[in-house]
Amino acid sequence: MALPSTNNTTQQQAGNGRNYGPALVVLSTVFFMWGFVTVLNDILVPHLKAIFELNYTQIMLIQFTFFSAYFLVSMPAAKVISMIGYHKTIVLGLGVMACGALLFIPAASLPSYGLFLAALYILASGMTLLQVSANPYVAVLGAPEKASSRLNLVQALNSLGTTVGPWFGGALILSGRTAPTTEALRAMTVDQLQAHRLLEASSVKLPYIGIALLLGALALLIAKFKFPTLTQIEDPSHHTHVVGDSVWKHSHLVLGAVGIFVYVGAEVAIGSFLVNYFMQPDIGGLNAQTAARYVSMYWGGAMVGRFVGSAVLQKVGTGKVVGVAAIVACLLVTTSIMTTGHVAMWSIILVGLFNSIMFPSIFTLGIAKLGRLTGKGSGIMIAAIVGGAIIPVAQGALADSIGLHTAFFLPAICYLYIMFYGFVGSKVKGEAQ
Repeated sequence: MALPSTNNTTQQQAGNGRNYGPALVVLSTVFFMWGFVTVLNDILVPHLKAIFELNYTQIMLIQFTFFSAYFLVSMPAAKVISMIGYHKTIVLGLGVMACGALLFIPAASLPSYGLFLAALYILASGMTLLQVSANPYVAVLGAPEKASSRLNLVQALNSLGTTVGPWFGGALILSGRTAPTTEALRAMTVDQLQAHRLLEASSVKLPYIGIALLLGALALLIAKFKFPTLTQIEDPSHHTHVVGDSVWKHSHLVLGAVGIFVYVGAEVAIGSFLVNYFMQPDIGGLNAQTAARYVSMYWGGAMVGRFVGSAVLQKVGTGKVVGVAAIVACLLVTTSIMTTGHVAMWSIILVGLFNSIMFPSIFTLGIAKLGRLTGKGSGIMIAAIVGGAIIPVAQGALADSIGLHTAFFLPAICYLYIMFYGFVGSKVKGEAQ
């Protein structure tokens, strides 16, 4: 087995003494923005459902379109990284996101549900570029044994974005006007219905124009910032080439990709239905704007959990923490299914607290000790985010057939698999070079 060159070894040793704090702070702004933008889908779901008179399955095309981009773009994104590097890929991702946000203007002006979906796909494509590049970059930006703790810390900023997003979206997108009844909508002429849709859809313009401007400004900031070069993932000569070594031979990665699939699917499915869930008479009986504020608490729990989890993960094994969190999340979802009123509301909100550490922890467990295969492994893990496209649609179909309340059993099943991965499936059986 060949050893890394002396020059690379020296660079790595020198890198260990670097101060990576400024780079982590700058990257945290990226995590904040993609959390902020992603959670606005939870506000778009009830808003566009009412405008276009869609059922639960049809409105879940929002999440299907958004998260399918992760599957379709993640592997090409890994190739983009190999061509232009992690830094430029992050800048490119922010630019693509800004273009997607601007497409909301014509989508609202028509208005067109199909164009809204196209805008969301472009937005998610840019976000995929960010995910594939920023997650592994943060994971190796310091001591390997602290990777989960470090990624949980910056993901806490992602959760800050998902916490403030519903308040922002609820205030600017969900209007205070009383929505017309189904009978009133059916009584409208074609012109009246189009005028109503145009008025309601126009509320998304200002928020997404602001988002496009923020993303553009952040892209310029990232482009100007000098990030450290990390030989662990950016210098191919740092890794020994092993003929026949395949990323698919590492079971902790493959099982971890399934873990990401079911986790993101469960998290997105729960978040997507919360506004409608809290509006049900036997759950909360809330109006849309008030329900959106409670959605902020769900995501706020994830933010708090990530700060706490970052500290816990420095003392407790990542797999054990993931397993325990999954058990509690499953019990909370089950409690919500079996109860009504405030108990059902608060048990589902508390799931966010235990969701907190799952994504960054499963991600770091999945790419652990992949060496030169880290980039490919990261692409596979990000592709698995497509669970956010599949599982919410499946829950939407269940909600249309057996009711929204009972349909939450699907996320509960997802948490059972995550428990298995944390305790058993995450163990590394082989090590890439």
